[in-house]
Amino acid sequence: YAFVTPAVALYVLVLLVPIGYTVYLSLEKTQVSGLGLGLGARKQVFAGLSNYASALTDAPFLSSLLRVVLYSVILVPVMLGLALLFALLLDAQRVRFQRFSRLSIFLPYAVPTVIASLLWGFLYLPTVSPFPVLLAKVGLTMPNLFTTHMALLSVANIGVWGGTGFNMIVMYTSLRSVPQELYEAARIDGASQVQVALRIKIPMIAPALVLTGVFSIIATLQVFNEPQTLMPLTNTISPDWMPLMRVYDLAFNDNNSYEAAALSMIIALVMFVGSYFLLRVSNKRVFQGR
Repeated sequence: YAFVTPAVALYVLVLLVPIGYTVYLSLEKTQVSGLGLGLGARKQVFAGLSNYASALTDAPFLSSLLRVVLYSVILVPVMLGLALLFALLLDAQRVRFQRFSRLSIFLPYAVPTVIASLLWGFLYLPTVSPFPVLLAKVGLTMPNLFTTHMALLSVANIGVWGGTGFNMIVMYTSLRSVPQELYEAARIDGASQVQVALRIKIPMIAPALVLTGVFSIIATLQVFNEPQTLMPLTNTISPDWMPLMRVYDLAFNDNNSYEAAALSMIIALVMFVGSYFLLRVSNKRVFQGR
């Protein structure tokens, strides 16, 4: 018990206490008396579920929720598809510069998100980006990557660039644990590299694919740093562009920490329920109901 106590105390202080305080704030509100001036004019009172009702009817939050779903639909398949492709290529026979390639693909994940967003943001700006000059030499022009329709793709590109390496390492590690006898038997039967990948490698690492898929979906619902960092560079990205940005805007710009806490609990509940059902359905298919 003495050895376990520090870990339990850290878990309670860092996780359980903030969650409990957030739940408490989501059930409170500020009551203003008179003109709201003087001592006692503003006091915190019990609000019940009114903050949750306001959050569920909040137009900016609902818009940001639809936007993050579209962002997830774009990001997750592209990122996991590239990660799987790179993992299969690195696991193939006769691959040159394997260590260098593995490190090069993983390296963007080690770059902090804020720094990566700043770098890509400046690359997106035509005034400071080298791309317009390079494209002009071949007779092309660089499109505006901060328009209403392109901003989501620009943010998703940063996520793909930073997250592909991590997912590739997870899949590649899972591939290395597959018994080599399966590959040898398939080659003796005349299977090509593509057939081995489709019929042996991918089915064998299905649990890793499910794991990376769940983690990626959770990460997309928590996206904040990328659009928040790009926001000063464009008028397209508003302070409530993504769900967590709406929470931040309510808490620190509108000084409404109670509704922000309710929004946080709703987002957490959506992630928990979505992850639970996704894992349940995926596990049934991967392990054939066992």
